[in-house]
Amino acid sequence: ICSALKFTIVSLFIIVTLLLVGAFVGVNHGSSTPSGNNANQWKRIADLFKEFGNDTRLEDALSFVMSVLSLLGMLALIMYSAYGMSAMPMSLIKGTKSAKAERSDVQNRRSRISERSRAIREKYTRRGLSSRNRDQVESMDEEERLLQREERHLEVKERSVLQKCLLVLRLFEVVFGVLFFLVTLLVFVSLLLTNIDKAIHSLGYKSGYALPQRNLPNPVDIVLVFCQKVFPLDYIMFAALVLYLVFCSMSGVRNIGIWFLWLRMYKIRPRRTRPQGILMMCMIMMFLTLAINIIIYELTPQYSSFGSQRYVISKGNSSHVEIVSCTAEATADDCTVTRMTLLLTSFFYRMWFFGAAYYWGTWVFLGFILIGFIISVIKKRRSAIDGEVDADDFDDSDEELLTG
Repeated sequence: ICSALKFTIVSLFIIVTLLLVGAFVGVNHGSSTPSGNNANQWKRIADLFKEFGNDTRLEDALSFVMSVLSLLGMLALIMYSAYGMSAMPMSLIKGTKSAKAERSDVQNRRSRISERSRAIREKYTRRGLSSRNRDQVESMDEEERLLQREERHLEVKERSVLQKCLLVLRLFEVVFGVLFFLVTLLVFVSLLLTNIDKAIHSLGYKSGYALPQRNLPNPVDIVLVFCQKVFPLDYIMFAALVLYLVFCSMSGVRNIGIWFLWLRMYKIRPRRTRPQGILMMCMIMMFLTLAINIIIYELTPQYSSFGSQRYVISKGNSSHVEIVSCTAEATADDCTVTRMTLLLTSFFYRMWFFGAAYYWGTWVFLGFILIGFIISVIKKRRSAIDGEVDADDFDDSDEELLTG
């Protein structure tokens, strides 16, 4: 109880501190705006959410807290989701090693280690083992026990009926791997084009790199806007995109594990994860959910803001009219902006630093996707018992899993 009370007090202290900082420090209420032509465009964007009420200290505090949490989520997104988006498709395409071949390899390795250990013992039987040789023998004994456990697991895997059924479904695994790789490529290209568009046409860093309208073609954005014509196709595709990002994030957490700086805290393994590790993973996933909102907005600027809404504008004094897509230049009477865009834009308006951080974080995210792809290509195929056996496990802990 005392330990739980300490964590509660610390959590409340952090929350109250963030609220106070957000309420009184570094909030922009229009004093710092872009100059030149960008000022008028930024004023139109600011008017989108200013008309819903005056800014209050409470809104500033909540905006600051949400921005800080989203920034933490962006760091987790860069670390886990970027690698997961590369590793998960490549893992499906490569598949796992054959249990039979891997078991034979483990048997050969165990036999060699056993012979080396026996040779050392026989050589130094009479005069006794030195401390160096004793450490070497103990290390080989531990490695032999680990290989023996791997062999038992591989034997169970080899006899498994489910494993034989999965061999039949191997073709579907490759197809899904290729499909997921194409989705990752599509997301990568769309984010890249959006960031290039922001670098060229945004209102600058003092506005959080806000983009009044899309200028470069964005494949994901175009497809979702087009799918709005067929209800509920866009909802299905949008939900599939969000779920894909979530699954990639979970894949990244499972493959990388939970780290604090250079220290590995927990490994995420099937039926072997510690309760503290599961709690940490849930917390990371909550932060990732906030960051996914940012990425979705970066990925689909038009769909997330106005969708397929259009409005009529007149050309000069003539009766000629034109129907155009809604942008930030449209008035509130002509177009209705989504609540998500309204919330994110208000964050960028009040605290441009976070908008700039999300923009540069997206560049880092793209870079980590490329690095993760290179690692996934070079990396060998996963073991048939990946995550089931670890040197930190107890020998007795295998019995429940092998018989269960």
